[in-house]
Amino acid sequence: MEGTKEADLVAAVLLYAIRCLAEGDQTALRSMKFGPREIEALREMNLADLYRIESLRAHCLEIGLNRQVYWPMIDRLREQRESEETLRTLIAADAPHEMVQILYGVNTRDYTRLRRILSVTPSVGRPAEPDETSSHRLWDAWSGLTEGERSGLLTPEGYLQLQRETDVPLRAIWNLTQRWAQYGNLTGRDDEGGDE
Repeated sequence: MEGTKEADLVAAVLLYAIRCLAEGDQTALRSMKFGPREIEALREMNLADLYRIESLRAHCLEIGLNRQVYWPMIDRLREQRESEETLRTLIAADAPHEMVQILYGVNTRDYTRLRRILSVTPSVGRPAEPDETSSHRLWDAWSGLTEGERSGLLTPEGYLQLQRETDVPLRAIWNLTQRWAQYGNLTGRDDEGGDE
């Protein structure tokens, strides 16, 4: 006999209750309205009893949604999903490891794994420096986004915006903006670039 979704739910909740009992989590059991008699019955249950629930048509649960917990949980899940999508977009755009490590805390192994999953071609050597026009365009866009931000760091979305606006590769954007932030280069021009 195939179990119903209701039987699956009851079995999952009872398994959770048995785990609460084993861990001594009386607060969780009380919040689910398990009294002394119900707890004693839980103590007697075994794994085979959970499988037998599938043959029963009884539904012993009252399920309610706590909206005060639900919506913050949904918002947090949405934020995490969007953050993970942005991370994948950065890596697919060939963001250097240092960048994703600083912005997301991603270690080398996870970075390499994500690059492999996203089929990003391995980078060899230093990224090519953009020409002077591209560097100035990047400087203008970057300085506009970092106005008032002392570290020179942008949000992950900010770096993707720079790439879209300037057509400069992400590795070059990271290298140049880090250099400008580190040395306080307020001209956006390398010393060897000469005067305009």
